[in-house]
Amino acid sequence: MTKEIFDNIEKIPNFPSQGILFYDISPILANASLWKKTISLMAEQIKDMKPNMLVALESRGFLFAAPLAIELGIGFSLIRKKGKLPGKVFSHTYNLEYGTDTFEIKQDTINSTHNVIIVDDLLATGGTINAAQALLKMLNANILGVSCLIELSKLNGAEKIGIPCKSLFKV
Repeated sequence: MTKEIFDNIEKIPNFPSQGILFYDISPILANASLWKKTISLMAEQIKDMKPNMLVALESRGFLFAAPLAIELGIGFSLIRKKGKLPGKVFSHTYNLEYGTDTFEIKQDTINSTHNVIIVDDLLATGGTINAAQALLKMLNANILGVSCLIELSKLNGAEKIGIPCKSLFKV
């Protein structure tokens, strides 16, 4: 079944720029049985870590974290780009290949009682996961690890984040 899931991820060369191979998850999302199986497999990988909260990165992380939280029977919180969340937030600016970006999290959704797994669709260099960790540390969360669909092994992101990473596919 995992081969069927991976085979349904569309590989698009030179998107969004030259030299990048983009992994488009749209075909999985369009197939209810594949999406459900993907969520079940991701849940199986992390359930023994005993999280009681998932935190997802904007925006494709939301597509996996929401059903994953339901499958595990736990909560889910959002990390969004600057200016997208109402109320009091913590912000963290991080470096990109060309420039910076800022993530935010609501101050009242996570605390020291939460054992958190960060969820995203893809782990590349680890920059966004490290930014998420910085935010979660501001909230005193216990960060257990990361769950992602795809890990780009050659970029060594898993080594750069310093926490366990569970991925369905390492490419």
